Amino acid sequence: MEWPRTVEDAVATQERLRGQVIVTSAPGLRTDTVAGLDVGYRGDDEVVGVCVVFDAKTLDVLDEVVVEDTTNFPYIPGLFAFREMPVLLRALDRVTVTPDLLVADGQGLAHPRRFGLACHLGVHTGIPSIGVAKNAMGTFTQPGERRGSMSDLIMDDEVVGRALRTQDGVKPVFVSVGHKIDLDRACAEVLRLAPRYRLPETTRRADTLTKRAASSGRS
Repeated sequence: MEWPRTVEDAVATQERLRGQVIVTSAPGLRTDTVAGLDVGYRGDDEVVGVCVVFDAKTLDVLDEVVVEDTTNFPYIPGLFAFREMPVLLRALDRVTVTPDLLVADGQGLAHPRRFGLACHLGVHTGIPSIGVAKNAMGTFTQPGERRGSMSDLIMDDEVVGRALRTQDGVKPVFVSVGHKIDLDRACAEVLRLAPRYRLPETTRRADTLTKRAASSGRS
């Protein structure tokens, strides 16, 4: 597909597609296989995309793919998807196990135009998706200290996600709906994927692979 080449076209694409986001879960939604997706950078225009597919019950890795590419879209907050989507889609296309759920290292509805990377991935692929970010996009009150505690993430007086405590006493992660899943289910899935550490295993493994691949190409 042709990707936007200008900021104006990229913003227009987000505005056009955001109305296609579905914020409810399909009845009987199954999430037996879950993919973590992440992008690393070697320089201004060299990118590494990773897709790791897990058995959601056992958290065993079923398949993982690393793809290298280049990008010519500028580094602009709110438009990261246009730098990262092409390489992520190539990685997703190469895994041998089709995931039931995508977990992006980034935002979903917690985005100025309510169309972050997780939303774009979900709408483009039709696969339910979640954004799990390390930093908040919006304001929140600190959730309780126990695992599973959460509080609303707010932008422009609208709930766009939740601050979720995945382990007792650690900093929360920030969960937002991407596509075809509701916020309660999204938070439940993130907790299931984070049995021991702050970040879900999808994010941890994908992040490890992107850092390893990105550093291996540096002199």
